[in-house]
Amino acid sequence: MSPRAAWRLESLGFTKVSDYVAGKADWLASGLPVEGKLADYPRAGTVARTDIPTCRPTDRLGDVRNKTLDADQNVCAVVNDDRIVLGRLRGDALHGDPEATVESVMESGPTTTRPDEPLEAITERLTDARVGSILVTTSDGRLVGILYRKDAERVLAEN
Repeated sequence: MSPRAAWRLESLGFTKVSDYVAGKADWLASGLPVEGKLADYPRAGTVARTDIPTCRPTDRLGDVRNKTLDADQNVCAVVNDDRIVLGRLRGDALHGDPEATVESVMESGPTTTRPDEPLEAITERLTDARVGSILVTTSDGRLVGILYRKDAERVLAEN
């Protein structure tokens, strides 16, 4: 919305007005709240689990494996201090040398999706690729969570 429109809305009594400079597409891709006809349409960000374990590249693999398994998960997102996704640990990589650093075994630059991705489309992509999950990030790479295909399929079946 333009600054002029924001000021006009404020002058009409609206109190929650923002001048979001990056634009509507970035707003949606950041998983920020939306209104309107499609607001309740299931999207990746609304189904993604936000409780995914995270670790740093310099963490010891043994510590990360324990943390991940204790959380009853099989994926750990490798992030920096700002929660920007740098990599992913899963499968055999979690069960390597416990003294190794995460950075030495992580999958760098994993495939991600945006929170506004329609659930039907991302589920089809996951199915076609025979992948059980995908990390969900904002347009600047900040971790939102992890979308499990089984969760997406369940939500789609309910709708």
